[in-house]
Amino acid sequence: MPTEKNTSIANPDKASLVDNHIDELQKITDYEIREWPIEVLVEKFINGRETDESEIFIPDYQREMIWSAKQQSRFIESILIKLPVPFIFAGDVPNGPRKGCLEIIDGSQRIRTLDNFLSGRLELEGLTKLTSAIGLRFYDLSKPRQLRFKRSTIRVIELTEQADEDARREMFDRLNSGGTKLSNMEIRRGVIDGPFMQFITELASDQRFKNLVPLNDRNIKRKEYEEIVLRYFSYLNNYKNFEKSVDGFLTEYLREKNKNFSDNEKNSMRAEFDNMLSFVENKFPNGFKRKDYTTVPRIRFEAISVGVSLALRENPTLQPTTVDSWLDSHEFIRHTRSDASNSRPKLINRIHYVRDNLLNRSLQEDQDTAIVESSANHDAPPDEEDILLQTSLFS
Repeated sequence: MPTEKNTSIANPDKASLVDNHIDELQKITDYEIREWPIEVLVEKFINGRETDESEIFIPDYQREMIWSAKQQSRFIESILIKLPVPFIFAGDVPNGPRKGCLEIIDGSQRIRTLDNFLSGRLELEGLTKLTSAIGLRFYDLSKPRQLRFKRSTIRVIELTEQADEDARREMFDRLNSGGTKLSNMEIRRGVIDGPFMQFITELASDQRFKNLVPLNDRNIKRKEYEEIVLRYFSYLNNYKNFEKSVDGFLTEYLREKNKNFSDNEKNSMRAEFDNMLSFVENKFPNGFKRKDYTTVPRIRFEAISVGVSLALRENPTLQPTTVDSWLDSHEFIRHTRSDASNSRPKLINRIHYVRDNLLNRSLQEDQDTAIVESSANHDAPPDEEDILLQTSLFS
């Protein structure tokens, strides 16, 4: 005979508490599903865009347009041949100057692609099914096809006005925290807003900084300038406490600084950042770049920027005789290879290598210390994202 299952609830009070909590949370994540014709969706996105009055808009924390023409073309191809496409997620803004408008939470690349296609800016390429349309723009299609495309609908999951900004950011985090869609910094900008994050964004837009640290377009769009500014401050002020997880280390530092970031601290950190840039600009012949290279990998920027600032903290009037002898050496190149990115001893070594060379100090003591630490602390494997980024930065 089969045994009878026990269907009684072990803790009815706890179960009731969970039920109430679910009801509470569902109220602020209430949503509606809408079918928007493409023409209407794009009109609501572009009308008033220049004056921040468009009904549908992309918030500042979202990524810029990074889809290639081929990726955009594949999306358009899917619509033309009636393949399923992902939903767009949006939120009804409950208050403020954009009250009643729709903020795009997930789908900024798709809505921009639709705008590019309808406006004639996108020429279709790389299509695998509708190959006869390669090289065409929207206005090259027949008139009936244009009308049918504009009437095609996109499904939008719309959070109602009951969902506040925290609920929208929570959805953004859950949609993108897998790491395959957005870079870690893009996710941080979307989820961990605050005064220090705004400060990082402000410094990342500094033109002198960009001139000294050239990056390729792809990494600029993926917020690499914000990433390396955050790394500069995190390592400068806390590098000896770094263990193995770069992302966890940076995110924790950002969270803590957001909690308590005074104007005095902001002014002090800005001054130190500016002093570091001035020193590199005046004393390093190629800035942060290696000779004959066009871009700067993040690991090289970390070593130079943090090492310079540590040296200036010890000697604010530092005047090194030359940097060429060690800056272009095989030893420094070894310190700043991509496989050195995720190890505490290697991080310390490359930072101290710059600091101590600038101060004309013996390197042996710090290197011996790092070797001892390395034997007790196995090196962590390099981040997959770090490896890919190192490769793309040199391309």
